[in-house]
Amino acid sequence: MRSVLFDPQCRCSAPLYFMYRDMAKSVTDWQWLHEHHLRYDLTVIPPRNLCGERVKTKGHYHPKNAAGVGFPEIYEVLEGEAHYLLQSCTLDDVVLIAANAGDLVIIPPDYGHITINPSPNQTLSMANIVSTAFESMYGEYEAQHGAAYYELSDGALLRNPAYGSVPPVRNLGPSCRRGTQRICKGPLYDLVGNQDALAFLNVPEQYRPVFEALLKD
Repeated sequence: MRSVLFDPQCRCSAPLYFMYRDMAKSVTDWQWLHEHHLRYDLTVIPPRNLCGERVKTKGHYHPKNAAGVGFPEIYEVLEGEAHYLLQSCTLDDVVLIAANAGDLVIIPPDYGHITINPSPNQTLSMANIVSTAFESMYGEYEAQHGAAYYELSDGALLRNPAYGSVPPVRNLGPSCRRGTQRICKGPLYDLVGNQDALAFLNVPEQYRPVFEALLKD
């Protein structure tokens, strides 16, 4: 994590976050997920002040599938609040999505993302479902010393000088508040077993209009 922090010399003796991958409530659910090339994960991010920066995940991009479209991802905030900071692969769009418990957020194709816990005293717990057909790519975030912006402890967004010219941050709401309930129905775990609802995670090229709608102001 040190390579992506606002202050790479910051010291912290406790884990920044915990990831529990490839989980299910039953063997039947786990088998269904694997048969459909999907994985259900949990992430827990305790509140932390990292020398003036809010605690966050490392950040990564997703590669493109066989059709040439980046793999998407879907998250649910289970507890606390989350800031999802997205940036397009071409760096012509930076989006901040603020979400609370019960909100579902779709990370669209060809966007890198980090998750920030903005609360000074409350743990952020979230779930996600993602395709198992790829591995996340962390190298760009490591090379650029983090995302295009750092979220500081006072809530300010500070541009990362390692990037060239980047646009200002756009603020959007959670996906399910933007008319996408056809795909986005919570709780997220209830979608396990629903092939139609989760097909977009492996064949995003068939859902381009939906992703375009998610990114509109």
